[in-house]
Amino acid sequence: MEQVLIEKIVQSVMENVTGDDIKIGVSQRHIHLSQEDLEILFGKGYELTKLKPLMGKEFAAKEVVTLVGASLKAIENVRVLGPVRKQTQVEISRTDTFVLKISPPVRPSGDIKGSERVVVVGPKGSIYLKEGVIIANRHIHMTPAAAAKNDVKDGDYVDVMVEGIKPTKFYDVQVRVRDDFNVEMHIDTDDANSAGLRNGDKVTIIK
Repeated sequence: MEQVLIEKIVQSVMENVTGDDIKIGVSQRHIHLSQEDLEILFGKGYELTKLKPLMGKEFAAKEVVTLVGASLKAIENVRVLGPVRKQTQVEISRTDTFVLKISPPVRPSGDIKGSERVVVVGPKGSIYLKEGVIIANRHIHMTPAAAAKNDVKDGDYVDVMVEGIKPTKFYDVQVRVRDDFNVEMHIDTDDANSAGLRNGDKVTIIK
């Protein structure tokens, strides 16, 4: 009887699968800087050095900074992502918060009002960031064509099925649509480790 119930549940889930596999991108801790903060940390007139292209105009820079939280303990070599933004934003995992002794909210990128604070240290100076530290929500980047194919739009939320050695389901994953995006689901290192996922692994959207 129990086996029959399990089979029915699996069948019900699979009937709601949209069909497309979505590639996983594991997001390490990183920081986006405003031009003003970039110049405080690295020097007046400083420009970021491209290390690796990401998606669209975004890139991983060669530059790194150090984060110092309420514990006065530091996390070093935090990668800067470019290009510069209007506001500085730090994205870390829940595990990182245990080191820094801070409690950032889970937010979509860009939603930093009232978020956590931290000190950022660079080779030329430091800044006290009064807000801007978040744990990024799970989200899927899509092109307009991919969004149409999956019958979703920018800002929608979907559930995602993870198969493999640690099968699980991610709920309320935000869809973000833009012309220059790759089709890719971004999760942080904590989510990746808990589900046994690595860069390039595939997951499936369910309705």
